[in-house]
Amino acid sequence: MSTDPRQDWQHWHEQREAAVSSSYGPLSLSGTHWLADFPEGRIPAVPGEWREDGDEVLLTAGAGDGLTVDGKPFAGTVRLGADHGPIHESRVEAAGRRLVVLRREGLWAVRDFDPGSQARRAFRGIEATPYDERWVVPGVYRPYEATRSVRVRNADGRERGLGLSGELSFELHGGEHVLQVAVEDDGTLWAVFADATSGRDSYRFRFLRPAAPAPDGSVTVDFNRALLPPCAFVDHFICPFPPPGNTLDTAVPAGERLVLAQGCPRPGRPGASVRTAVLCVRCTRASITGGACQEHVT
Repeated sequence: MSTDPRQDWQHWHEQREAAVSSSYGPLSLSGTHWLADFPEGRIPAVPGEWREDGDEVLLTAGAGDGLTVDGKPFAGTVRLGADHGPIHESRVEAAGRRLVVLRREGLWAVRDFDPGSQARRAFRGIEATPYDERWVVPGVYRPYEATRSVRVRNADGRERGLGLSGELSFELHGGEHVLQVAVEDDGTLWAVFADATSGRDSYRFRFLRPAAPAPDGSVTVDFNRALLPPCAFVDHFICPFPPPGNTLDTAVPAGERLVLAQGCPRPGRPGASVRTAVLCVRCTRASITGGACQEHVT
């Protein structure tokens, strides 16, 4: 890292744009297919037959399906568990597409990551506010006695559990604020939050990932690195919405705010890059895949 926080932020921003637009970044996700929706095992546009079998998924394919498993051409039946590593290391591949096995609350799904996706081709960048030291504030993390789980709505409209480990308190605009946070495996914190800009000048909610707290609970809260959630890039992610209490009553116009895309123009601006999150602020269907709700387009 350099000694100039502005340069560090610029480098971080450039790395983020490169990561989301990489071959198997979030923009390449072209579908999340829940196996319960396909009891016969056939997923449209996904080769092979996929069936739930208790704690595993059974994949059956013929040579004509063009699948590889563990890097080798595959024909037959194989048992698969959930993929936990990087997307490019998933066990199943189909002509460059990575088929990733996912499990959430006992339900199985197959995710299709396609480097040739429409969303990846349309991507023109992340609109973010340049670094401003005023958005770096001291905070204090206070853990709960035990991890709590709350039910929150997800971007696909379903409710799922969200684990919370404690509270992060800090001061902004002269007022004290608190966010409920989770603790990641590496000790860093993770918060899902909204603020007075959400759904207007920024996406409807964002993520914040402060570093691991010091032994006394002190931690730096840097809103310059507020992140767009994966579902801001494509509709097929199931990001959790902010839990109760995680909507700040003040504006935080810092960090990543919107996705820029080609091919989803406003009237009078054919082919222009647009700030896609403001196409539809009343529902969750605004995205660079052209899935903005026509009823609510503004």
